[in-house]
Amino acid sequence: MKIIGIGKNYVSDKAEINSLKTGNQLIFLKAESTLVTNNQDIVYTAITKELAYEVELVVKIGTRGKDISLEHAASYISEIAVGIDYTAKDVLAASRANNGTWALAKGFDSASPISSFKPVTDFPDFNNINFDLLINGEQKQVGNTNFMIYNFAEIIAFVSKYMTLEPGDLIFTGTPALGAGLNIKGDHLQASIEGELLLDFKIV
Repeated sequence: MKIIGIGKNYVSDKAEINSLKTGNQLIFLKAESTLVTNNQDIVYTAITKELAYEVELVVKIGTRGKDISLEHAASYISEIAVGIDYTAKDVLAASRANNGTWALAKGFDSASPISSFKPVTDFPDFNNINFDLLINGEQKQVGNTNFMIYNFAEIIAFVSKYMTLEPGDLIFTGTPALGAGLNIKGDHLQASIEGELLLDFKIV
């Protein structure tokens, strides 16, 4: 099972989308051991002092595919969840200073908590899905898929040119342009899709 992420995929002003849509999608991979499910609390990892959160919709691949056409790409999605893509910001900065990759800064254990999944039949329009994140009861991020630079289908078609997508593969599809920040021990995170609370955990 692969966990695939896309960076810098949302705008705050939809007028910016066309100029930013260059075809150069920023794709990275995360280790399977980053996954946390069932709303388990997360231990603040010792590898970082800057644990950065980004709320994202997560799509699950339901059908094996390679070189998937844009026209049919959305049909490869079986379920959708909400998750947090964690980054160790100080680890990332040190890696970048040495022309390194994102692998350790994004791939540490517990860096990908996700909610339970909802079937695609719950979402009549993939380009109009609302989601949000509360931390300690305060709204920090609000997103709608209409503000994506590359939509679900475009991500799937692009990635499948390079690697075969398998049933169960997960794609973190990007975070809203505003509101990402740092967590500290004791923070309580709650993420929802269309107002339904699905992800609920604490940093301990």
